[in-house]
Amino acid sequence: MKRTVHAENAPKPLGAYSQAVKAGKFLFVSGQLGIDPKTGKIVADGVTEQTRRALENIKAILAAEDCSLNDVVQTNVYLSSTELFSDFNSEYSKYFSTDPPARVTVGVELGIGALVEISVIAYAE
Repeated sequence: MKRTVHAENAPKPLGAYSQAVKAGKFLFVSGQLGIDPKTGKIVADGVTEQTRRALENIKAILAAEDCSLNDVVQTNVYLSSTELFSDFNSEYSKYFSTDPPARVTVGVELGIGALVEISVIAYAE
């Protein structure tokens, strides 16, 4: 059985997808950009700020299901350029300083001025 999740403190989806889907003990959070949930716009031009905002959006979605970043077992990261990796990784590591989840990081073309997109899978009992 699965159900969709909606968090008030995270950006509304920009297309035909849910913020997250709960399936059993797993929570699949859709890719989050550095969008301010109040304005609906990308927060800044820098990857550090966009990474921070994307992870804060993820935290809000996880919290809607009584989960936290500690429950994240997998992250998928999409960077608009692999040259941004060092700055991205510096900010990301602040959120996952101990027992970080498994991670995939790839360079892709992102739209609307986004430099980073992050999706996660969480497991909570």
